[in-house]
Amino acid sequence: MSDQTTRAILRLFVPLLLLVSWGCASSSSVPASVPMSTPESSSTPPGPPLSTDSPSLTPPPPQLPPPTTADPAQLPPPRPEAVSLTGAPLFAPALSAEVQKTREAELAAAQSAYDADPESADAMIWLGRRLAYLGRFQEAIAVFTRGIEKFPDDARFYRHRGHRHITLRNFGRAIADLSEGRRLVKGKKDQVEPDGLPNARNIPTTSLQSNLCYHLGLGYYLRGDFEGALRTFRPCMKISRSPDRLVSTSHWLYMTLRRLGRQDEASAILEPITMDMDVIENLSYHKLLLMYAGEIAPEELLREKGGGNDPATIGYGVGNWYMYNGQAKKAEETFRTVLKGSRWDSFGHIASEAELARK
Repeated sequence: MSDQTTRAILRLFVPLLLLVSWGCASSSSVPASVPMSTPESSSTPPGPPLSTDSPSLTPPPPQLPPPTTADPAQLPPPRPEAVSLTGAPLFAPALSAEVQKTREAELAAAQSAYDADPESADAMIWLGRRLAYLGRFQEAIAVFTRGIEKFPDDARFYRHRGHRHITLRNFGRAIADLSEGRRLVKGKKDQVEPDGLPNARNIPTTSLQSNLCYHLGLGYYLRGDFEGALRTFRPCMKISRSPDRLVSTSHWLYMTLRRLGRQDEASAILEPITMDMDVIENLSYHKLLLMYAGEIAPEELLREKGGGNDPATIGYGVGNWYMYNGQAKKAEETFRTVLKGSRWDSFGHIASEAELARK
């Protein structure tokens, strides 16, 4: 049996087995305030491999579980948030005890704000975002879906739901949401997007329109539709005004052009990138661009001991660089190393999955 056939079987039956096991587990109580609704499937734009979304998994509705003193061994097993592109169940990423406590407190505050004013779009946005920061992506999508039902002209709900569809490998749905969000903001004044996880300087580095454009480009790229990614990332460069947004967009645009065999155009993307750029958050993207320009060796980046999403970001960038420089074996080894990490919600991890799933 080929690897491709094995993956197809896993992607078909793992979600079914998981759903059967969930039905046997006890579920938490359900508040009436934010009912669960499954996002309707959208038409998937044409493109190369990965034309189907990750199987939809239906979790319990958004809920702050009550305190419990039960023996952990007697609690039902955790429910996967998604299934990977290679057929593996994906559970909420583990957080340190301190981070978990902080984010749960922030979620409790967001839930209280929503309960106090359920007609507030802002309150609903923050409830969804706080759920996602705890790895409760399916519940976050349910909140954003409810927001779209109540506020169909608010592009922020499409922006955030589209992002989380990418997290769950639902690229077609992400593309549909982010395209609709861009339609809604066309011709309007852009707005700074407040950070849910502030950077070291507590300075927001992105905007609503740049995030819609950036994540839409990612949706196309991760599906393997590099022409679609190129059509999206080019105009995105025009609204990438902060150094952080500039390096993140430039990184994906550079890789898109290289995958399309347009090396001269890719090299031109590197011209504005300098060592002394004032980058606050996206240091990994900045370093990768410097590597593409020959200022840092790929092996040097791989030796760095970064935290958070950095290993996956660096790993995918270096692996991709190996790929379009004719080192297919090293590329595959690097992608497989990325998948050994725990941050399956990072774009570098998802992209590494996508490369291996196409083989």
